[in-house]
Amino acid sequence: MNVPANLFYTEEHEWVLFEGNTATIGITDFAQEQLDELVYVEVDTVGEQLDRNEVFGTVEAVKTTSDLFMPVAGKVIEFNSALDENDGDNPTLVNEDAYGKGWIVKVELDDPEDREGLLDAEAYGKLIS
Repeated sequence: MNVPANLFYTEEHEWVLFEGNTATIGITDFAQEQLDELVYVEVDTVGEQLDRNEVFGTVEAVKTTSDLFMPVAGKVIEFNSALDENDGDNPTLVNEDAYGKGWIVKVELDDPEDREGLLDAEAYGKLIS
């Protein structure tokens, strides 16, 4: 299972890449594998200020729909247009490249140093093993 060392993770299987005052968020390779082929990614929270653990969107697979939980507090500033049904409409990018082209949102962080409750790669690897 692919668990990049430069990312942080949640127990709900989201990943976070911190870059200055911005965080890029997606779902892990483990999560996309468990969901199987994604058919829809919905994010209606662009422009909204969200607290940690609030739902920021959903992913829909053939057999199930799962909520996406905000791993950090901040303002959702961008939804990956390649996943958006109004633009690229290719949710399978999450399956193909969960940590790259399959990112879901970018967030302007309330506190760029706040990593409370997040797991490093080693801890996440233990969680899913």
